[in-house]
Order: sequence, then C-alpha cells, then structure tokens
Amino acid sequence: MTKIGKMTDYYNQITVGGKSNNHDLGYLQTMTDIMTSESRDIYSVTRLVREVRDTIEYSFPPLWIQGEISNLAQPVSGHMYFSLKDKSSQVRCAMFKNRNRFLKFQPENGTAVLVKAKVSLYESRGEFQLIVESLEPEGVGALQLAFEQLKQKLMEEGLFAEEHKKSIPKFPTSIGVITSRSGAAIRDIINVLSRRYPLAMVIIHPVSVQGTGSSEMIEAAIISANKKNQSDVLILARGGGSLEDLRSFNEERVARAIYDSTIPIVTGVGHEIDSTIADFVADQRAPTPSAAAELVAPDIGQLRQSVNNLENALSRNINRTFNKYRDKITYLQNKVLDPGRSIQNYIQRIDELNLRLGRALSGNIKTKHNALLKYHGTLQKLNPLTKLGIYREKNKHFQHAIFSAMRNKLILSKNHLEKITRTLHTVSPLATLDRGYAIVSDATNDKIVKDINVLKVGTETKTRISNGSIYSRITKLEKNEK
Repeated sequence: MTKIGKMTDYYNQITVGGKSNNHDLGYLQTMTDIMTSESRDIYSVTRLVREVRDTIEYSFPPLWIQGEISNLAQPVSGHMYFSLKDKSSQVRCAMFKNRNRFLKFQPENGTAVLVKAKVSLYESRGEFQLIVESLEPEGVGALQLAFEQLKQKLMEEGLFAEEHKKSIPKFPTSIGVITSRSGAAIRDIINVLSRRYPLAMVIIHPVSVQGTGSSEMIEAAIISANKKNQSDVLILARGGGSLEDLRSFNEERVARAIYDSTIPIVTGVGHEIDSTIADFVADQRAPTPSAAAELVAPDIGQLRQSVNNLENALSRNINRTFNKYRDKITYLQNKVLDPGRSIQNYIQRIDELNLRLGRALSGNIKTKHNALLKYHGTLQKLNPLTKLGIYREKNKHFQHAIFSAMRNKLILSKNHLEKITRTLHTVSPLATLDRGYAIVSDATNDKIVKDINVLKVGTETKTRISNGSIYSRITKLEKNEK
C-alpha cells in the first residue's frame, strides 16, 4: 500500500460516523503536506509558457477574424506588428515578412480588415497573440483602397508607361481570346470577328473571370498563349460588373502577366465606366468585348472597298502611263531621219575629222622634232663623260698639291722633333751621368737617397752611372760640415 493509501485509510478511521478529532485531523493534514511535497512536479516559467502555447495552438485551427488595425509598426526587418481590435477587446498580431509581401494594399491604422490567423502565445513576454497568414481590407471601400494602392504601385514601377505599349497588328492571321466559355462576351467577340474579319483563325483560351482562382487561371492563360505563340494578338475580355466582380482583373499577378506578354493584348472588360488594372497595363483598351474585337479585326467590307479603289487607281495609272509613253514614242519617231542620209552625214564628218587629225599630227611631230634637237644640244653640253674628264684633271692637280703639302709638313715636323730631342737630351739626367755624376738609391726599395741621414752602416745601396749600376754596402758614413 502507498503512503497516500495509508493516509486515506487513517482518515477514514478517524472520521467514522461523520465525527472527527481535531487533533487527528491536524496530524492528517500535516502528513498529507509532507507526502505531497515529496511528489511535486515543479514547472519553470519557460515550460509553462510553452505548454500553454502548444495547448492554445492545438486547440484552435486557423481562424478568420474581423477587426480594426491599431498600433501598426513596420520595422526594417520587413515584419509587421499591430493590434486588432473591436469595440470591447483587442489582441496583438504579428505578420512576418514571408506573408506580408503578398499584401494587395498598404495597411494603415484605423483600416477595417479581415485576417486569417493562427492563435498563439509570444513566449518571451507570455502574451497572447495572433500569427497572421493573410490580410485583406473589409468591404467595397476596402477593395477600392486596395485597387488605388496597387494602381499607384504599378504606375510608379512603369507598368502603365506608353513606351512599353506594343502596336496592334493591322491584319492578324490568328486572334487569341481569353474569357469565360459560357459568358456573353465570347459570343459577342465571335460574332464581331466572323462578321468583320472571317480570314483570321480564332483561338479560345477558356478561363473563369470571377471568383476564387480566376486570377490564377487568367495569368496561366496569358503565359500559355505566349509559350505556344500561335496568336498575333490577344483579347482579354468579360462583361461588366461591380468592383468585386472585376476583382480578378485588378490582381497584381494578372497585371504583371499582361506586362510580360510578348504578344500584344487588348482588354475589353466591362462597360465604359469600368476601368481595371488590366486596362491600364494592356497595350490597348476597349470599353466592351465587342469593341475589343472591332479594334483587333479590320472590317473586311472596308478592305474590299479599299482593294477595289486601289485596283481602279492602279488601272488609271497604267492607262495614263501607257498613253504617256505612246505619245513619247510617236514624237521620237517623227524626229528620226532617213538612216542612209544619217550614215552619209556621219561618213563626211569622219573624213573631216580625219583630215584635221592628220594636220594636227604633222604639226605636232615637227614641233616635237625641233624640241628634241634643242634638248640633244643641251645634253651634249651636259654630257657626264665630258664633265668627268674635267673633274679627273682637277683631281690629279689636287692629289699632287696634297702630296707636296704632306711631304713639306713631314720634313718640318721631323726637323722640329730633332730640335726638341736635342734640347731634351741637354737637360736629361742621363746627360749628367755621361759627365761623371752618379745616382745613389736604396737597393732594397730603389728610392733615391738625397739625405745621408736615411742611411745606416751596413745598408746596401745601388749607384747608377752612365753605363751601368754598382751595388755596395756602407761601412762608414761621413757628413759634410757646413
């Protein structure tokens, strides 16, 4: 039996008959407290908050909640925090970056919205909060707000700019139509195309133009038509309706699909008073589906009339041109002379020119001959052989003069050298030696001895005379007296 079981038996014993002893009951309470303290499951704050959060999140599926935005905060992280309130209560909300980038409008304080959120608990502060998965404005006024905000955004990005608009082909061979298979728009478009321009092939891309998933279908149809590239122009159309009915044509994904299309797109959405985002992005907008069909399809009746007019104009031009050249040929025929007479005239003209040419050649030859004789005389005077003989005689004279000058120069230089040699010999030390003088030097280093003080007894000396040298050793030194 457990301790709690024993305590229960003891309690039953002391309370038999509905009576209890206060002392015994006190003892029982004390024992119960002791037993309970030994088996406590103590929570940390983190554990408590986490288990409460899990309980809340598992208890509630994602909910749609209606309320008004307040205390909106949008930090640089890209997340968004706000309070969702009504007349009596409010709850904190968090919408993270991966979700709010799909928003179709800019939330503001005081905006009435409809949110899809999961109920949760913010652990760090233990606060009850909603994790918002989607956010949309509430009511028609909110739809208009979303429309205006998206319109402003796309306009700033340049999706409405005229330079991005593609021209509509004048004579399309294939026309694609993106609209509902069962709506009145498709019947109106086919009637107009078959009446105005039966030459073109019509390709239907059936889509839902209203309700859940319709914008995705329209986007997919535009992308598919571009990939297949079977149409020269696309018509995106539906009948008129409220802002809610036209919601698919005000979606950003549809606008960007139209902008990215390489095939020109003409919209025919609603009546003249209706303008959608698709109209602003499209290459051309028509007020109705029928008007869109008329815009892309030329009127075959008018084309026939134009062809007939061109055919008549071409026929008149051909006749006019034919008559013009026929008159010109007649005029030329009248101007042409008899061929025989023309040939005689040309022969006479040739003979005349031949005589003139002969006289001109004869005079020219004579003039050239006289000039040649003149040039020959001049050339004879300037004959290089004649000048070469003259230069050769001058060269011999110059050589003789140069040799004579060189010979005289050498003689003068030789005499001058001999004079200088004699003068040099006169002052040369060798001449002094020839007169009986001698030069004494230290035999070890060959330095000339000029002072007796640098010598010592026993020093070996070298004495040079005119015809040789004498080596000796000093045995005695004797200085001169002054």
